[in-house]
Amino acid sequence: MYELHFAVPMAGAILCTLNSRLDAAMVSVLLEHSQAKVVFVDYQLLQIAQEALDLLRKEARELPILVLVTDSDCPSTIDIRSISYEYERLLADGHNGFDIVRPHSEWDPISINYTSGTTSRPKGVVYSHRGAYLNTLATVLLFRMDLFPVYLWNVPMFHCNGWCLPWGVASQFGINVCVRKVSPKTIFDNIAQHKVTHMAGAPTVLNMIVNSAAADRKPIDHKVLVMTGGSPPPPQIISKMEEFGFSISHLYGLTETYGPGTFCAWRPEWDFLPHEERSKMKARQGVSHVGLEGIDVKDPATMESVPSDGKTIGEVMFRGNTVMSGYFRDLKATEEAFKEGWFHTGDLAVKHSDGYIEVKDRLKDIIISGGENISSVEVETVLYSHPAVLEAAVVARPDDHWGQTPCAFVKLKEGFDVDSQEIINFCRDHLPHYMAPKTVIFQDMPKTSTGKIQKYVLREIAKALGSNS
Repeated sequence: MYELHFAVPMAGAILCTLNSRLDAAMVSVLLEHSQAKVVFVDYQLLQIAQEALDLLRKEARELPILVLVTDSDCPSTIDIRSISYEYERLLADGHNGFDIVRPHSEWDPISINYTSGTTSRPKGVVYSHRGAYLNTLATVLLFRMDLFPVYLWNVPMFHCNGWCLPWGVASQFGINVCVRKVSPKTIFDNIAQHKVTHMAGAPTVLNMIVNSAAADRKPIDHKVLVMTGGSPPPPQIISKMEEFGFSISHLYGLTETYGPGTFCAWRPEWDFLPHEERSKMKARQGVSHVGLEGIDVKDPATMESVPSDGKTIGEVMFRGNTVMSGYFRDLKATEEAFKEGWFHTGDLAVKHSDGYIEVKDRLKDIIISGGENISSVEVETVLYSHPAVLEAAVVARPDDHWGQTPCAFVKLKEGFDVDSQEIINFCRDHLPHYMAPKTVIFQDMPKTSTGKIQKYVLREIAKALGSNS
């Protein structure tokens, strides 16, 4: 996939990296929607690809050419049904004198990326050559990536083209360390073996590292720079990661912003804050990177900017070259997303007096109880500070009296046994009482293929419980 990030655009084609965790039915939908002409498939995913092609065949659609990617572990008994080419042989038949097919315009599409589909069928986000180029350079700067970095791939390349880092690492003559499966042991082993300087990962990856078994860890004798994005990581996780020897930078963005759009630019004076306050500052989403034209927190009804008081909630909005060209074959969704000339993220945030933004919640995740807005993120941060809690998510439960009340879903660490009342009491000790969960459910978290907790599934569970009053 790394090679194809260069080869496909150089051939004048459009790259479309599909999530390796999708099932055959969704793969067939995305192959049809993207109108793919060629599909490159790792041998471990061949069965899924063949099942997806069988589904397309039933629709009498012209099937894409299937190119199989193998390695030394590939079994000789693999089913070669429907395979058109084997990757290395295909390369061997290539022409050394091939001229690069340059884009006619820098606004030509370079890739389509499908969103993770936390709420509905994924949408195809179109990136331009210009946007990818600018976001690549911006991400390298954000990551403080000097020449000859060693980058460990925990963020998959199907996710926002790896936050544009396939191109970024190459621009700095870097080494790429690729793994088939992300685990704390794999991360620590590769850091020790390859002297990894940079890596990235969602908060779930950081949580895995923090709660890993002591036997899986190895001492880190050099600073490893880590970029994390997605939902705001709990300050406790950032703090623990830094104890292990990692230096955390928090980024914020969406598939529609080529991955990272803002970063928490660290101020020297924050070094002197107490440990807990420092972690809270690091969890802010911060300011825009150098390649982005504009970011603001606005009232979506009036499109007025919210005051920089750290209290007034508005919607985060972007505009500029590093915002998507639009949704592929979906004009209605594109127009909706770009109302009034700004890209509407659906994320709620406040703006602090220093101009830094802090995301409080998704628009659909805010809980309105007795007329008060409750940030699920704030409640989750408190839940993560409980020593028994491994994972937590908070959604609204309907209530005949209050309208909604917070409902917490919790996964406990191994060896801990606490009841719901203890969790509720802990939250009441650390939050205004109206913000504390009224319901606690212990269970594993449903997740998307990119590791995000599927809150829409949890909302349905909470809804089915009915009123709490």
